Parts: sequence; structure tokens; C-alpha cells
Amino acid sequence: MKYIKTFNENINRSEIDSICKKYNIKNYIINDDGTIDVDGDVDLSREKLKVLPLKFRKVSGDFHCGYNNLTSLKGSPQSIGGKFNCRYNQLTSLEGGPQTVGGDFYCYKCQLITLEGAPHTIGGDFECSGNQLTTLEGAPHTIGGYFECSSNQLTSLEGSSQCIGGYFLCNDNQLTSLVGSPQSVGGYFSCSYNQLTSLEGAPQSVGGDFYCDSNQLTSLVGGPQSIGGYFDCRDNKLTSLMGCPQSIGGNFYCAINQLTSLVGCPQSIGGNFDCRGNQLTSLEGGPHTIGGDFNCRDNKLTSLEGAPKKVGSIFWCYSNNLKNIDYLPKYYKELFIGDNPISKIIKLFTTSNEYRRISNREDKDLIMDFIDREIIQQDILLVNRLVEFLYDIDKPKTREELIELLKNDYTIR
Repeated sequence: MKYIKTFNENINRSEIDSICKKYNIKNYIINDDGTIDVDGDVDLSREKLKVLPLKFRKVSGDFHCGYNNLTSLKGSPQSIGGKFNCRYNQLTSLEGGPQTVGGDFYCYKCQLITLEGAPHTIGGDFECSGNQLTTLEGAPHTIGGYFECSSNQLTSLEGSSQCIGGYFLCNDNQLTSLVGSPQSVGGYFSCSYNQLTSLEGAPQSVGGDFYCDSNQLTSLVGGPQSIGGYFDCRDNKLTSLMGCPQSIGGNFYCAINQLTSLVGCPQSIGGNFDCRGNQLTSLEGGPHTIGGDFNCRDNKLTSLEGAPKKVGSIFWCYSNNLKNIDYLPKYYKELFIGDNPISKIIKLFTTSNEYRRISNREDKDLIMDFIDREIIQQDILLVNRLVEFLYDIDKPKTREELIELLKNDYTIR
């Protein structure tokens, strides 16, 4: 018996059975119009298909047709209970694709120039990365999982999904603005590697991390004020932190910018704080409490005034122009102060056998207090004074030996 108005007028029941057997499609029902319903999954991937071999109506499980040569989704099921995967094809649009998808929708690495034809609602993730999209018009309105549109040719986020349950990733595009982005993102938000000069239009509620690194940002005004995870704005053109979030639960990276001040920074950071590679001459305005590391190396600091009172882990301040260690945090686990005018002298005392032989904690504190108080110039007179100090507390080396060691191995400039 032949079916009227079938997907292919020449296909009869036995031919449909034969095709289903060929592609290992089981638990199916042939409808009167020649479409089929499948109770379970359908996997047509890597079959070198140019068109779908059947017209599907419903599939209760996943539907895979990726890694083929499809130029159209005509024949796709209109309702899918699980995932829909059409990645790595030659599609230019999603016309003919499913309109209801309970799970994830993957259409990345095709040749899409439009998202027209996409379903209105996706229960899981939606990924359209690695295409030729210049607009997000036609994208699903509601996505239960993450939305990823990275590595396209987007200049705007207009038309983007507005309700995202997971993360939102729009890296590696040509974005000059975040206008049109969802205003609430349940997971992390990443707009790295674009051409952004401003965060205007960014989501105001981000449950996870916020990445805006490697752009051309000159201001953080317009960004979210509360971040549940990390905030990463490194490798931009920022001269100020005004406008940055005032609540950051994780790490805060503002390294490799053009910052001359930390004013505008939140006063408490849950994780690490990294402001290395800027033009800072002061730490005034910086956070008071750091849960992890504090890294201010590779700046132009001459003083640690404004440094946090408490650092949960390592305090990094090497490669500056520090001449004293006033204003060090009261609490930290480890200190790295190398490549500063002060560091050669500190290194001599804290790594020498003489210093290590000192078992009395009070004597060690006395030495560091002396260094902190007295190191204000770098010349041989100062070296002599330091050697005298060690000699006075009856250390094994003679004054002459220590002076010679300082002259030969720790030249002070």
C-alpha cells in the first residue's frame, strides 16, 4: 500500500522499514502521512547524508544527524524529547528543524548565517559556535542550560536569548557593544576577545564568573555590581576601576591594564586579587581583605601604603621600586619581595646560614624590624650598619667576612 502525501510519494511501508533497518532505527510507528514517530534515540551521524532519508514527526529520545553533508534540516522531527545534534554540516539556516526540544540543541561548526528556524524554547543547552553568524536574530527566547555563540562574526548581541539558566559565552567575535545581552545569567558570562570599549548593556545579575578580558575596555561603568564568582578584566586599556563590581565572591583580575590607581575597587575580595603589570604608584583605594593571594608585582610602587590588612595566602610585590617594607599586611602566609631595591638585603639576611641559625623568634622579628625601620638608602654605609647589627647579636661570621660577602655577592645599587 502506498501513502498519499508522504515525504516521498514513492516510499511505501516496506521501503520505510528497509530504511529504518539500514540506520538501526527501532521502536517506530509509521503515520498515515508517511512520517514516523520513534520511541527512543535516532543516530544518523557520519552517514555522508546530503538529505535526511525519512520524514520524522516525533522522537522521544535524542536525534543525531551531525558530521554529514546536510544543506537542509527538512525531514527533522518537529518534537524531540532529548537532544538535537546537527553539528558539522553545511547548513546555512535552521529552517525545517525541530520546534520543541526537551534537551540540548547543538548546531555548531556548520555554515549558519542565520538562526531563523530555531525553536522558541530549549530545555537544555544551545550552542551555535563556529558559524558565520552576524546576528542572533531568531535565537531561542528561553534556554534552560547554557548559550554559546562564540567564534562567529557578531558585532551585536541584539536578538539574543533573554532567559539563560546556565552560562552565556560570546567570546571571539567582533562585538563593540553588549547591548542586547541577557540581563540575568544563572552561570558565568564571558565576552572575552572582542572589541568592546564599554560594558554598557552587560547583564546586571551573574550567578558565576564574569570574563571581559582581552578587549579594548577603557571603563567598567555599566557592568554588573555583584558577581558570585570571578571578575576578570585583565588585558584591556583601563586607567581606573571606577564602576567595577562592589561584591566579588571569587578572584579579581585587573592585571595588564594602564591603571594608576585602585580607587573604585571593592574593599573585600573572596579569592585572589591580581593587579600586576599596571602603572600603579600606590595601593591606596585597594581592598582591605583578600581571601587568597595579593599580586601587585611589575608596577611602579615605591611604598606599600594602602596594602590590605589581611591576605589569606601569598603577598606578591616583586619587580617594583620598593625601598622599605612599611605597610606590609599584618597577616599573610608567604612574602615574595624580590627584584626591589630592598630585596637584596632582605635576601641576604633571610636566606643566610646566620639567619637560619637564629632559633629565637624574637631575634628574627628584631632583625626584620631593623630592616623595616632602617633601609632608606642603598650604599656601603648602610651595608656596614646592617653588618654591625648582625655582629652585635653575636653571629658566627666576622664583620670583615660579612662585609666582603655583601660587596662581592650582593652589590647594593
